Amino acid sequence: MRLTCTSDTTNTGSWWYNPDINRLQYSYCGGAWSAGGAMITARYSLAGAGTQNAGLAFGGAFPTVSCTEEYNGTSWSSGGSLITARERLAGAGTQNAGLAFGGRSYPIQQLSCTEEYNGTLWTACGALITARGRLSGAGEQNAGLAFGGDPGGTCTEEYNGTSWTAGGALINGIQFSAGAGSQNAGLAFGGYDSGFAIISCTEEYNGTSWSAGGALITGRNYLAGAGSQNAGLAFGGSDGGLPNTAGSCTEEYNGTSWSAGGALITARACLAGGGTQNAGLAFGGASSVSPAVSCTEEYNICIQTCTL
Repeated sequence: MRLTCTSDTTNTGSWWYNPDINRLQYSYCGGAWSAGGAMITARYSLAGAGTQNAGLAFGGAFPTVSCTEEYNGTSWSSGGSLITARERLAGAGTQNAGLAFGGRSYPIQQLSCTEEYNGTLWTACGALITARGRLSGAGEQNAGLAFGGDPGGTCTEEYNGTSWTAGGALINGIQFSAGAGSQNAGLAFGGYDSGFAIISCTEEYNGTSWSAGGALITGRNYLAGAGSQNAGLAFGGSDGGLPNTAGSCTEEYNGTSWSAGGALITARACLAGGGTQNAGLAFGGASSVSPAVSCTEEYNICIQTCTL
């Protein structure tokens, strides 16, 4: 049997006879992680943005840092430092138009400050209405979405490039969850609820209010997300206390339900991510053997054609 990749998905999921080569063939979809270039600074509780070939990592802990790194699809390089060093923050946008908001500084202080990145430098912008860490984010630099966190686990805020305004409240108060999508089509999944119980629930935002989506297969917190509301990607996280329960499972969302994807090479929690469901990026975090990791992984879904 010979495996090749093809863009022809006509017969995906079934056997068929190919008269041109006088052989039986079978196609299936498969997602898998592969190793990318290591980060310069190992860290956890960081934030991320961008794409698989143009990623952005900023902030984080071990100790609390302000450093920014840019990924070109192969390796990381240093970018401009955040004005305010912080961990447990959220991010959105692209490598040349990034957005950082919220988080926690040292000594323990919840932050409301927002910063915008232009590919070189960060500049201070309008503050969040509710200062908080452990929050999640989605969207773009001029259309950002912040939700959950500690305190104010149900509050949602929308950013217009200048200031934040209140959005519709989450159904569940959450923290240490993950986010994906856009300001008008956001996705929130996993995390802790207000009673510090790990949850599997998913919520979808339409620009005004949140509604319930399909539950994760594996409930977890400290996970990362990427993609869109109808093509989301959830990866890593923990189903208990850190670091011994750092996980590797990946799930793909189709707008209704989650399905299992390929496992991370390095199980970890408190990581960050970017990209799409078909081209995801995972970096940093904490593993069961290290309080901070620098490894990067890339997720790709392709159609494999087997010829018998």
